[in-house]
Amino acid sequence: MVDHQLDQSVSHTPQAQLSSDVDPSLADASDVAKALHVDPAVGLSTQEARRRKEQFGPNQLASAPPIPKWKKFLAQFRDPLVYLLLVATAISLVAWFIERANAQPGSSTEALPFDAIVIVMILIVNAVLGYIQEARAEQAVAALASMTAPQTSVLRDGKVMRIDTSDVVPGDILVLGEGDSVSADGRLIAAASLRIAEASLTGESVPVAKKPDMLDSAKALGDRTNMVFNGTSVTQGTGRAIVTGTGMDTQVGKIADMLSQTDDEQTPLQKEMAHVSKVLGIAVCIIAVVVLAALAFMEGFHGIDDIIESLLLAVSLAVAAVPEGLAAILTVVLALGVQRMAKHHAIVKKLSSVETLGSASVICSDKTGTLTRNEMTVERVVTPSGEVQLTGTGYAPEGRMIAVGAADGDLEVPADIRAEVYATLGAGALANDGELREGDKPGTWDIVGDPTEVSLIVAARKTKTDRRFENFQRVGEVPFTSERKRMSIVAKDNADSGKLTVFAKGAPDVLLGYCTRIAVGGAVRPITEGDRQEILHQVERLSNEAYRTLGEAYRPLDTASIAEVPGMVSNAAGEVMDIADQSDALERDMIWTGMVGIIDPPRTEVRDSVAEAHRAGIRTVMITGDHPLTAARIASDLGIIEQGGKALTGDQLDAMSQQEFDKATSEVSVYARVAPEHKLKIVDSLQRQGNIVAMTGDGVNDAPAVKTADIGVAMGITGTEVTKESAKMILADDNFSTIVAAVREGRGIFDNIRKFLRYLLSSNVGEVFTVFFGVVLAGFLGITQPGAAGVTVPLLATQLLWINLLTDAAPALAMGVDPQTEDVMNRKPRKLTDRVIDRSMWGDIVFIGVIMAAVTLIGMDMHLSGGLFTDRSVNAIGHDAQMVEARTMGFTILVFAQLFNALASRSARQSAFVGLFSNGWLWGAIALSVVLQLAVIYLPFLNTAFGTTPLSGGAWLECIGLAAIVLVASELRKLVLRTVERGKKSVK
Repeated sequence: MVDHQLDQSVSHTPQAQLSSDVDPSLADASDVAKALHVDPAVGLSTQEARRRKEQFGPNQLASAPPIPKWKKFLAQFRDPLVYLLLVATAISLVAWFIERANAQPGSSTEALPFDAIVIVMILIVNAVLGYIQEARAEQAVAALASMTAPQTSVLRDGKVMRIDTSDVVPGDILVLGEGDSVSADGRLIAAASLRIAEASLTGESVPVAKKPDMLDSAKALGDRTNMVFNGTSVTQGTGRAIVTGTGMDTQVGKIADMLSQTDDEQTPLQKEMAHVSKVLGIAVCIIAVVVLAALAFMEGFHGIDDIIESLLLAVSLAVAAVPEGLAAILTVVLALGVQRMAKHHAIVKKLSSVETLGSASVICSDKTGTLTRNEMTVERVVTPSGEVQLTGTGYAPEGRMIAVGAADGDLEVPADIRAEVYATLGAGALANDGELREGDKPGTWDIVGDPTEVSLIVAARKTKTDRRFENFQRVGEVPFTSERKRMSIVAKDNADSGKLTVFAKGAPDVLLGYCTRIAVGGAVRPITEGDRQEILHQVERLSNEAYRTLGEAYRPLDTASIAEVPGMVSNAAGEVMDIADQSDALERDMIWTGMVGIIDPPRTEVRDSVAEAHRAGIRTVMITGDHPLTAARIASDLGIIEQGGKALTGDQLDAMSQQEFDKATSEVSVYARVAPEHKLKIVDSLQRQGNIVAMTGDGVNDAPAVKTADIGVAMGITGTEVTKESAKMILADDNFSTIVAAVREGRGIFDNIRKFLRYLLSSNVGEVFTVFFGVVLAGFLGITQPGAAGVTVPLLATQLLWINLLTDAAPALAMGVDPQTEDVMNRKPRKLTDRVIDRSMWGDIVFIGVIMAAVTLIGMDMHLSGGLFTDRSVNAIGHDAQMVEARTMGFTILVFAQLFNALASRSARQSAFVGLFSNGWLWGAIALSVVLQLAVIYLPFLNTAFGTTPLSGGAWLECIGLAAIVLVASELRKLVLRTVERGKKSVK
């Protein structure tokens, strides 16, 4: 129904309008156009379209209103760990009030509750960082969404143009073609063999034939044959429609679930990280309870102060041990990685697909345009009397015909062969939906449509054939489909009383079956079995030379009306029914004229990419509709198969049982003459074998296979909107090498995720072990003096929180953009069942955590009396001052140990000194952390807040020396692991 808004769209103009309660399917198309104030031949003006968009809004389904920034900021505090910190703040305030209330006159009591103030400040800083990280992630995702925004062809200012679907407005003229998604509801004004899949709206599985005729009565949605609806897709033919409803005023808008009711689904990686955080949080809470029990058992609580201080330590320990910024960091790293991919022409639509990309084990690729240049060129024309070669390459219509094997200009092509060449190229240029246009720059040419079809137009212009057929005008079409493998048009000759002729092109072996005659030497005679065998022999020969072959044929109808063709069915009014359904009446008794050999040279960079994929354990599979010999030749040239390798055809696949099919797909890497259902079966078979499959596609018939694949890849240039919507990734340059580059980038991103996970978790485990063993071994280390009363902890709660803030954010983010290692494509694909944090990584995390805790506690011991390593006198400065110095040492050692750990965590096996300075962002993050730590130690007001004291030069040497042991220990562990791995390889 035309929405009531449309009556208001141009109410200032005194034109007739369609009543809001009238169904446009029951109105004449011209009346709908008048009501919407649009000329169907011109479309809206750009200015009017802009005005209507301002009035009616973008062509989008309604979504939840944007969340205010203040709510997003407050959401940073909605976390169980933050709640723990708030509890810690409350405990700290209670302790301060109790101390103030019980303080004796003249005693030294803190004027301000510094612990509580610091915790609140850290909470705010943490929230600001989280907010900034989320905002950046949202910006990155929004930029990605704009790259993948669907587009629609419309008629505006008398020109067909591509616009974002969201810019479509009521009154626009939609220009529909095969593979397009319908972007709005509309009333058809023209249609040619138009069929639209409406299963998403009506549940009807069979595509619906559409015509612009006005309906005689109100129909159900699925029977409104003169209407098109938002969310459906064109499976065949062409058409034009006036937009009658956009956004929420479409049929799909009326039944769509509001986006506000749909929660964003977490990626598998995010789910695993949530699981890790949960497990780690539970473990740390248990440790915190153990620490409290150990304090109570070993030292006892001598007052409310001891209880409060112990609770504060336990809570802060639980918070400090869990990397609460992990989710935000993960999102930012994924989003930045996806943006890097986009710069290299690989547009990944969902962040979650990055994980899958790095795991790809099979890439199923179409040949034309992906493995080859998609610069189709007709080089050979084979007719019944001979063969010629056409010079010139690409789409510039410059060249001539010469006899095969002759030097250019040495030998004229005989007249009878020339006539056959003209007939062959003429049929191919007429039975054609392509278009060749001169570009904006002189000497450049733009193509519209299929490159193979355009190559026939180019060949016709080279030989001036187009001039011989300029009097023919198309009046009907039987479209090409992958099942039919041929296309026919009906054209009338305006120079010959408007008589009709059928012109056809298609796969030679298919088209030959519809031919009963052959044109030889200017005469037409019945085709013989010998002729058929000779033609098939020529097809095989050209295919062996890597040419794609297309046969051409025609049939004079000797009538000026399609209705007069024998076998054609008309309706009661005498109008011919859709000729696409009556192809048998037209495509029979045809005359074979010849065939062309078309070559599409392989992309020079693809061979290297195939080899790189092979080194990475990724198998490349070619799936094409071309002849098997052509497919095998191109595949062998690219290194997909060995020289002399074979290709399986769709017919051969149909004859196999499922067991035989699975065996074939595990061994064969080239498939030719396949239909869309074969692509889907191949993907399913490879997935049953445990492969992670990437599948490329461009046509609407490729959409099911692309959607089923683990990584559906759509062509950005030649791909249809339906395929792009089904895909997880879009190639902006339609190049196979871009897929391999995207896999490489995906592996690098996943490696970086593992790097910062190793760093964050090992650093936090180090903090936990430091506090735990510091409490358990307090008496041995001199942290608790003999006979002392009360609780003495190794590090203060504020110090632990500062370490968590200082070392979690900047270094982890910097590691997320670490350059790829050289071996990223020299290992087998990761299985999706493999854990992100496996046993080996957990071993590394615990090992580094233990070392970190050991060096921290040793550094503290060296500055305490009664310790294991030193017995420093307490008389000079007193135990309290000595404890402050020791804590400052442990505090600083732990910070620097984590910074050294950032360098060590960049690889589980490779030395940290390989590419040590390749990541400038990491060194910047380390420098920032060092500066902030110096401020905490040397600024007096921060000394008070964090319980620190300035350190001497000798103390700094001790701090850096002990912290560096973390890096040394990591290097020794890596050396042992590399040695063991080399030993295993040598044994094999």
